[in-house]
Amino acid sequence: MSQKKYEKRYVPDYFLLSIIFILLGIGIVMIYSSSNVWAEYKYADQFFFVKRQLFFASLGTIAMIIIMFIPYVLWKKYAKPLLFFCFVLLLLVLIPGIGIVRGGAQSWIGVGVFSIQPSEFMKLGLIIFLAAFLSTYQKYIESFRKVFFPAVMLIFTAFAIIMLQPDLGTGVVLVLTCMLMIFIAGGKLRYFIGIGMIGLIGFVWLILSAPYRISRITAFMNPWEDPLGDGFQIIQSLYAIGPGGLMGVGLGNSLQKYFYLPEPQTDFIFAILGEELGFIGGTIVIGIFILLLWRGINIALAAPDQFGRFTAFGIISMLTIQVMINVSVVIGLIPVTGITLPFLSYGGSSLMLTLCSIGIVLNISMHAKV
Repeated sequence: MSQKKYEKRYVPDYFLLSIIFILLGIGIVMIYSSSNVWAEYKYADQFFFVKRQLFFASLGTIAMIIIMFIPYVLWKKYAKPLLFFCFVLLLLVLIPGIGIVRGGAQSWIGVGVFSIQPSEFMKLGLIIFLAAFLSTYQKYIESFRKVFFPAVMLIFTAFAIIMLQPDLGTGVVLVLTCMLMIFIAGGKLRYFIGIGMIGLIGFVWLILSAPYRISRITAFMNPWEDPLGDGFQIIQSLYAIGPGGLMGVGLGNSLQKYFYLPEPQTDFIFAILGEELGFIGGTIVIGIFILLLWRGINIALAAPDQFGRFTAFGIISMLTIQVMINVSVVIGLIPVTGITLPFLSYGGSSLMLTLCSIGIVLNISMHAKV
């Protein structure tokens, strides 16, 4: 039987590229619709947030296109210095005077009039390094000492530093993404069971050690017990989604954006989308994210080598996990975590790093076997 011959496409996956531009377009529209009232009140400019998002979306798109033409194998070559740079940023953000505190977390570094979130860099840096590590030591993938333990120690070191900010949501996304990468690479199931039990104990300890996390859990269980305090956000989110019904109240006609739902252009933008565009609009957006997952997995499976396969899978997994967590929070399935919705939520460093990540996946698609 003759073996199937493959050809490299040498062009990016235009289907994936189209999905990204569609999501960016939806995000721009929804950021304006959800933030214009708040922006007019606070900055006397109803376009304040959407103009900044357009700026970052433009920069991110340029960066994505540039990265799309950088051979993805170069990222493997520079995986170690890239990870080192990410760790330096994570440590710098903890230094008083350098790190900026927002919402109780010291997670940003000021750069001129803008700010960056080092944990966003760490997610991508760790994915690239882990992909390089797993592809290099693939033949030892079942070894606890040579592969699993070193990888897990690195992951939880990054997680521990992120928790010093603290930023539990980003830390959870990082850990889940990296553990999925190790599992897909062929790590033994019994190792995951063991680390899962340890992680569960640690997760419970993290919650119990911080009163605000306990309050988030109790607010999740019964938000109406403290409707003006810890339960306020989730109640207002549900008040947004509920009236949306099947078709929504119409684009721009949200009531919750009138100072009921705090800063609706960020973590809870999906609530405003559900209110204005209804169940159908929300389902369409989730469907587009599912297409993104499907296309990303196809690119990963068609990658010419293991590094490309693991990198593409890690990036797509990271985005999918963020979507699942964000939507679950908005509809009240899990406690509030502070995770943004990729491509839709307002946020400069998050959007730019996400687009840069997609640029790497697009380059992998250019070398994929078809």
